[in-house]
This record gives sequence, C-alpha cells and structure tokens, in this order.
Amino acid sequence: MRDIDTKGTKKVAAVGLYDNERIARAALARLMEPQDSVGLALVRALGAVDALGVATGELATSPALEQEISTLLVEAGGPTTWAGLPATLRRWAPRVKDLAPERDLETMRRLGGRLIIPGDELWPDQLQDLGLQEPLCLWWRGQEQPLPPAPRTIALVGSRDSTSYGASVTGDFAYGLAQRGFTVISGGAYGIDAHAHRGALSGGATDLPTIAVMAGGVDRFYPSGNDDLLRTVATQGAVISEVPPGSAPTRYRFLQRNRIIAALASVTVVVEARWRSGALNTAHHAESIGRVVATVPGSIHSANSAGCHRLLREGGAVCVTDAGEIAELAGAIGESTSAERNADAAIHDGLSLEDLILLDALPLRAATSVEKLTVVAGLSPEAVRAGLGRLGLMGLANSERGAWKRAKNA
Repeated sequence: MRDIDTKGTKKVAAVGLYDNERIARAALARLMEPQDSVGLALVRALGAVDALGVATGELATSPALEQEISTLLVEAGGPTTWAGLPATLRRWAPRVKDLAPERDLETMRRLGGRLIIPGDELWPDQLQDLGLQEPLCLWWRGQEQPLPPAPRTIALVGSRDSTSYGASVTGDFAYGLAQRGFTVISGGAYGIDAHAHRGALSGGATDLPTIAVMAGGVDRFYPSGNDDLLRTVATQGAVISEVPPGSAPTRYRFLQRNRIIAALASVTVVVEARWRSGALNTAHHAESIGRVVATVPGSIHSANSAGCHRLLREGGAVCVTDAGEIAELAGAIGESTSAERNADAAIHDGLSLEDLILLDALPLRAATSVEKLTVVAGLSPEAVRAGLGRLGLMGLANSERGAWKRAKNA
C-alpha cells in the first residue's frame, strides 16, 4: 500500500498490488452499489483486477472500452445511451479513499466467514442466470458447503407483518421442505422470512437447511430483533450478502438482494404479500429469469393476501397449499434423463439464435405477455411475435388467451 499522508488519509493502492481477483472484487463491492450496470459491464469487459484499476484512476479509459461497455449494456437489455466512463468515475470517486479490501477480508476471517467469488466451489452456479446482474462476490458466514443443485432450493418470502395464518403456513412449508432435504432461502426479515428460517431449522436437515440473504453486511445482523435467529442460521446454515461488512441495509439494497433470493431458488413461494410488497418484487425477479413462482391463497378480506391473489389473477403464479406441492413443482424442473437431453438437443439444433433466446425466455409454468418477453429476451415486439409463431408451429410454445409459455416437450 502507498504511504499514509500527513492528514492520515489513506491513498489508493496502486493497481499492481490489486493483483488478486478476490481482493479486487472485495474492493469493487465496496466501491459500487449492487446492480451497478456500468460497473458490472466494466468487470465483464476487463476482469476484476483491471476494472479496479480503471475505477480508481490507475488505468486509463479508452473509446474502445466505452464502446464495449455500451454493447454489454444493450445486450443485457439496458439503455442504448449512458453518461460515459468519466461521469461514472466521478460518481465512484468519493468512495475510492475508503477502499480497504484487506480490512474487510480480515473482518470476515474474525467472524469465521469468507468471501466467495465466481469459480469458487461454494459459488452458486444458478446466479449465472442473472447475466450481467450476477453479483461480484458474496460475503459468506456459515457452513462452508455448496448449495444443493437448483431443484433442491426453495425461496419462501412474504410480508413482515405476517398474520397468524401466514406464520403457520410458512412454518409448515419450511419444516416439510427441510424434512424432504430442500434448502429454504429467505431474507432474514421479520414476519414470513423469520418463520421460514425457523421452520427450516426445526426440520432436522443436516446440510444447509436454510440461507438468509441480507441487504446489509453480515457482520451486523438486521433486524436486531432477529439477532438470535440469524446467529443460529449462520451456525447451522449460512448468512450471505453481496455488500461488504459494515454496509447499511438501505431500501435500495433490500430490493436488489431480492434478485439473489430469486436466482438461488428453483421455486419462489410468496406466502403472504400486500398489494404492493417487496415479496412481489422477488416474484417478478424470479419470473424474469424463468423460475417457477408459486403463492398461497388467503382470505379475500385479508390485505396481507391481496398481493398473492394479484399474482394468481395475473397468471404469474401457481397455487400451492402444502410442502408436497412445492416439492412437486421443484421436481418438475429437475434434471432430465440423458435421452431427454439428447432429444431436446435435436429439436433445438434447428432453431435460429433469436428463437433459442426467445425459447429460453419463455416461462415453464405461468404464461407471460409479449411485452414481458421483449424485456427478458431483449428482442423487439415484432421479433418476439414472429418467433412465437415459429415456436408454436414447432410445438415448443403454447398460447393461452394471448399469453405464452414454453411447451412441456421444450
């Protein structure tokens, strides 16, 4: 590291000393907010080490780099124009002086945790489905064992002010899923999240019964009222976050961590949710990356079930009433046999690139609109309509009252 100046302000380390991918990603995680598309595109273009060099001013930018970032943003469905790297660097500049990745890594070591990055054994492969929005890293505190395959992970989410009905249903679901060997994913909050973690812990599973995805640093459990619960989760399961130790759980970070919950799970179950709820945000993230979304019906007089009924009415969710039905949904999207995979390959060989992208964007369970498919697939409405027609003729897509979903044999 460079010397400390006379005012005691630590200067930025030379990029040559950030020659470790893990240290570079730790630094970038403090420099950038979650889902900073430009920052993630910069890392995708240069790798973490050189991206850190550009972000801290140690390496120069170029028109070619800006063009590559623009291309990555457009391919990910982002804007066709952006402010440019000079403006982005000015946005990051106030945080540069606070970068101390070695300190953050030492904090995790003291907590008995670690930083995991893509390529590590613990890194969940299902996060790749987020594309450009895949986290830079995860701060992991808990049992150091990989997540089970995607079909064995279920997210249970819902209102913080859950009713006794929601609490009972969530506890039963989580307990039953843990008994069946599933890992229950939730957000560590009050209400449905807490009941999901407690139910999973009581299920007697030995391998990662539950994981809490936090909006703030894993060094300070939030909310404080769940401190004991989250300590137990960290002991028997895992508590993880994409933001470094000491980070505050802001509203924005709560919304961003929802995409991680959705990506980690094969099925996202919304147990209770008001008409406008963070749990619905998680469900929408899940739907956008082709995950199954399920929900629990409640009383028509309960505001806490209004969001669940909304999901059912809009066709975005499957109705579930017990753990067995959730396990059945997860099993339906498990690994196919070798013969099935070979048959799939033969069918898909004849598709154009655009049709393959569109097929991947189609949900397996609930039908979706052309408008949503344009966002998920990154294609124009005309290309989506034409592609759906072709996939329909091939028996790979089905239309239901103007909405579309993937056929069972696709």
